[in-house]
Amino acid sequence: MAVIDPAYRDRLDDFEPRQITLLGKTKRVHVSGGGPAVIVMSEIPGISPYVARFARWVRDAGFTVFMPSLFGEDGVLPGKGKAMMTLARACISQEFRAFASNASSPVTQWLRALAAQAHQDCGGQGVGAIGMCFTGNFALAMMLEKAVIAPVLSQPSLPMHNPAGLAIDPVELELVKARMEADDLTVLAYRFAGDSYCRAERFAAYSEALGDRFVGKVLPDSAANPDAPLKTPHSVVTLHLIDEAGQPTVQARDEILDFFRARLQPGQ
Repeated sequence: MAVIDPAYRDRLDDFEPRQITLLGKTKRVHVSGGGPAVIVMSEIPGISPYVARFARWVRDAGFTVFMPSLFGEDGVLPGKGKAMMTLARACISQEFRAFASNASSPVTQWLRALAAQAHQDCGGQGVGAIGMCFTGNFALAMMLEKAVIAPVLSQPSLPMHNPAGLAIDPVELELVKARMEADDLTVLAYRFAGDSYCRAERFAAYSEALGDRFVGKVLPDSAANPDAPLKTPHSVVTLHLIDEAGQPTVQARDEILDFFRARLQPGQ
């Protein structure tokens, strides 16, 4: 099965790198496309060619992609050693709460501000957001920004030490739940059945907290690309996606794109 060459460097030439300052902090954000905004947040180790491939699928579906560089080196898929170094740096960064079950990562405040600006720039009904792995739950906390109306959690892996933790401040969680009820919104989520980083306990906890507003979908381990560099089934729309018609991971990708269309492009 096809995989991206580990030595390949994606130059991201079809994205515009912008230095965006919000809340006193400047981050590089890769922007491409047209239409309503979708914020694509990368997994560890960063904006790999796999993450960029997914962002292009979102762009080509009719959206403006905002892909913030939150950690790692953009455009590369580093070896395991460098990936672990990126993870270690993220874990000790003041912007993330890797081990906190009942606290939101501070970086979500910046991401909410990015969503507000992206909506102002791009218009439309609102903004979509997808987080993956280390950023997997961020789209939920971002719903405190009224522009975010299409949140997706792909294999949310924080907190790292508590399989049933949600990595969000309880007060924020209640505000998000109230907003979802008031605005009739749902959150879409994906994981592999045997994922040891995002276990069944986490989806059960989300379901208990959000009820039927949480739409969690579990793919069989057999659906993961066996040739991916990470052998544990984990990255639903990036590393472990099998880019062939009829594959469960492709169906998951298409469901996510349809979710964005339904929320951000109603009637089209």
